[in-house]
Order: sequence, then C-alpha cells, then structure tokens
Amino acid sequence: MLTEQQLRRAPAADYMNEAQQAFFKKHLLNLKQQTQVHIETIKQQLANPPECNDEADRAQYEDDMYLNLRLVEREHRLVRKIDSALRRLQTGEYGYCLETGDPIGIPRLLIRPTAEFGADSKVINEEKERFYAS
Repeated sequence: MLTEQQLRRAPAADYMNEAQQAFFKKHLLNLKQQTQVHIETIKQQLANPPECNDEADRAQYEDDMYLNLRLVEREHRLVRKIDSALRRLQTGEYGYCLETGDPIGIPRLLIRPTAEFGADSKVINEEKERFYAS
C-alpha cells in the first residue's frame, strides 16, 4: 500500500494507477467510517439531554443542540459525497474533473478526497454562482 509521501512523489504518468486508486479507496472508506462514528456520537448526545434547571443553561444547551444538528446535516452531506467518490473510483472517473476531464491532481485529492472538479473549474463555478446569486 502506498504512503502519502510515495503518492506525492509519484510521476505524473502513474496518475490514478491501481495502487493510487487503492490508496484513495482506503482513505475514503476511513473518512466515511470516522464521519459516521462522529454522527452517531452527536446523535447520542442529542438523545440524552442534560438536566437544565437554569434558563441560561437551557438556552446554552439549545444553542449547542442547534449547532450539533447543523453539524450532523453537514456530515450527512459529506457521507453522500464520499459515496459518490467511491462510485467514481469504481467507474474510473475518480481523480478527473467532471467538467473538463483533466486530472484533479494528487495534492488537491489529498486535501479534499471528494473533489469533483479541478481547482480552475471550481473557481469558475464559484464565480458563476456568485454572479447569478446577486
């Protein structure tokens, strides 16, 4: 199994070879498991609220609960993105920009293993979203 250092030093001709795909599959599966454990932990906390006798404590708990619910929602979206990345690995599309077909690049995939677009395409899409959202 490749290490992150070996992956970073690999020649461009080796991009998304079998060993690199195996590395990212393991990485994505680990990330998914960690995320699911974190979601369960938060759900357990929400299911067992503390005894709040003071209004200030109750208000703080409700704020914390709201933030935790947002975090669970965000992490559920991450699990869906991980599942999508795993499907792209199976079809051979992982590591390539969905818009241009160009390699996304190992450094970007190590930072954001669920990346669907290369950095240039992502910037252009974000600019379009900002322009049309105004």
